[in-house]
Amino acid sequence: MGIKAGLVGLPNVGKSTLFNALTKSSAPAENYPFCTIDPHIAMTEVPDPRLDQLAEIYGSQKKIPGTVSFVDIAGLVKGAAAGEGLGNQFLSHIREVDLILHVLRCFENDDIIHTSDKVDPLADYETIVAELMLKDLESVEKRQEKLPTLIKRTAQPQEKKALEAELNLLVQIKAALDATDAAKVRKLVIDGNMHSLQLLSAKNFLVIANIAEDEITTYQQNPYYQKLVDHFGQNRVIPVSVKIEWELSQISGDDAKEMMEMVGLNEPSLNAIIRQTYINLGLISFFTCGPKEAHVWPIKKGLTVREASGEIHSDLQRGFICAEVFNCEDLFKSGSVVKLKETGKVRTEGQDYIVQDGDIIVVRFNV
Repeated sequence: MGIKAGLVGLPNVGKSTLFNALTKSSAPAENYPFCTIDPHIAMTEVPDPRLDQLAEIYGSQKKIPGTVSFVDIAGLVKGAAAGEGLGNQFLSHIREVDLILHVLRCFENDDIIHTSDKVDPLADYETIVAELMLKDLESVEKRQEKLPTLIKRTAQPQEKKALEAELNLLVQIKAALDATDAAKVRKLVIDGNMHSLQLLSAKNFLVIANIAEDEITTYQQNPYYQKLVDHFGQNRVIPVSVKIEWELSQISGDDAKEMMEMVGLNEPSLNAIIRQTYINLGLISFFTCGPKEAHVWPIKKGLTVREASGEIHSDLQRGFICAEVFNCEDLFKSGSVVKLKETGKVRTEGQDYIVQDGDIIVVRFNV
């Protein structure tokens, strides 16, 4: 499934450098505003140690991991909703992503230009969200203008009721936008199932706190980072030294391991970004395994096994009969599929079974 996470922030906060580190790409990253103009897109693998274990158990010749696409979007400035900077072009690119990664500068460095001449990550975030909300206000007002005419024209009582409910919800969303209350906008959109409007400020998001390289083990003492945690909560803020991560992305093997030991990292911080992106997009993974390949399939949580089989191939969904299902954790404990079957943990499930994270699935179908 095509999942995109967009890196968003003011100019010169480290977005393009982070993008290059995440995806091992070479997007331009320079010390001046609007270095990035057109969005750069690249895929990166989702780290999942279960895949290696499964490939070993099945003797798989090939491993195919799950992936997430990252989009490096041009830096935003105050007034973007009115066309300043790259304005509408920037905002349209954000509309296309599933998750926003707010990259916020949390370090002092006089050599790196800051558009507002001071480091204040929360103010930077609020500048971005204010522009998103101004653009959302346009979308809501346009829809509000159309609804009274649509309500008058419809002769279907049920449709009329739905349109009236939508109009009432839009009034509430507009009030939340006027009050610059992004959290309330998101809640109203989710509760009212108003995703069709594609409001920018209602998108799910994570915060990347870009810290200095010498703070990688002491980031909790960074006042900018703490301010973000106090505002958003620990689970939504990921501390990253973008400079270190870029340097790590340029080396591999023992060299990378040695560098991580030197700076005090157990793993690249990018792994945390990728994992949290996966989680915040509401994704889980199921597997198909055999001697040819062990394959990770990312799906939205809550899909039935028949719906999930369509991710493998449309014929499997169309001709679905049943599925043999077991979880990888049970397989790891038993050591083999043969032993697992002896414990009775290999099940045959019908089309309404809800796939769980870590399920290994063999689909029976007929077309």
